[in-house]
Amino acid sequence: GLGFNIVGGTDQQHIPNDNSIYVSWIKKDGAAYFDGRLQEGDKILAINGKDLKDLRHKDAVELFRNAGYYVSLKIQRRLQPQNGPVGHGGDGESGGLPLAAILVPGLALAATAVWILLRYRQRM
Repeated sequence: GLGFNIVGGTDQQHIPNDNSIYVSWIKKDGAAYFDGRLQEGDKILAINGKDLKDLRHKDAVELFRNAGYYVSLKIQRRLQPQNGPVGHGGDGESGGLPLAAILVPGLALAATAVWILLRYRQRM
């Protein structure tokens, strides 16, 4: 197989009011995993030039099963939230503070130190 599972379709909507086909799981030693481009949550728009819009789930599965050795997928990447809660790591992303939360106070501290140094030198 291709090394991933799909969800969705007109008869098994993964997202309410959305008939699209989505990658639900990538097998850790499968073709999609080793290729590295496909991600869980990606919307698959077409396979080998065949549009997946408004297909039943089983019809989409059949297209994947009969795709052949060389497969071309047209996908739409799931957008990742830019500013989530601090420490959120439920989807494999590392938690922690955003870079700006460290850089801005650090730059302000450095600017203050330079200002104090210059004022001190002027008095001498």
